[in-house]
Amino acid sequence: MFKRLVALSALPLMPLIAQDATSNYREPPPSISVSANADVKVSPDRANISISVQTKHETAAGAASENAKKQTAVINAIKKLGLKDDQISTTNYNVSPTYRYEQNKDPILTGYTVTNTVVVEVRDIKQVGPVIDAALNNGANLISSLDFYAANTDSARRDAISKAVAKAKAEAEIAAQASGGTLGPLLDMNINAEMPGPMPPPVPMYAKASGRDMAESTPINPGDQTVRVVVYTRWRFNSAR
Repeated sequence: MFKRLVALSALPLMPLIAQDATSNYREPPPSISVSANADVKVSPDRANISISVQTKHETAAGAASENAKKQTAVINAIKKLGLKDDQISTTNYNVSPTYRYEQNKDPILTGYTVTNTVVVEVRDIKQVGPVIDAALNNGANLISSLDFYAANTDSARRDAISKAVAKAKAEAEIAAQASGGTLGPLLDMNINAEMPGPMPPPVPMYAKASGRDMAESTPINPGDQTVRVVVYTRWRFNSAR
């Protein structure tokens, strides 16, 4: 008898709970979503240069020995410009056989090619040209890439964020006024910063003759890079109605 009374007393509560959940539901406030971007130019202040020495010889040992002498001369010449050991790193060393191919015959081994590549981090843009000249003058025969970059882009990024947000807010205000209302506070915002990538690599440079034949120094113009920021904003819309 007691259990039955408890069950009956619980029944009137169910409609009240459902009614309370319904009464707590609120329509989300009307809003305006706007995305905007801003670009800020930065001047590169550093560069990475890939410098290779490639040698050929009848034997692998001969090619390696000649390569070691030339690459040592290249590195020493670069260091004389004031660059330190931590700015020069070996990124590739390759020994490969070379063949002569004749129709209907097996490939004929003709020798070996050794390629030794170092990447030089130049921390003063003015030294890029002299580093390339020093390398080519002392045995390097391939500059495979030259990448400019800015060491610090924090200030440019903050400037771009400020400009992008201001642009998004201005456009949201125009939309709100055109809709007969006013712009309310910011509800949501996402920031997507696109950092500057390396500059496109130049056409590979080869030195076919002695470095003494290079009378002119290598001209270098890094240009500017762009820090782009994209913001996605959502603002409250206050209707005049």
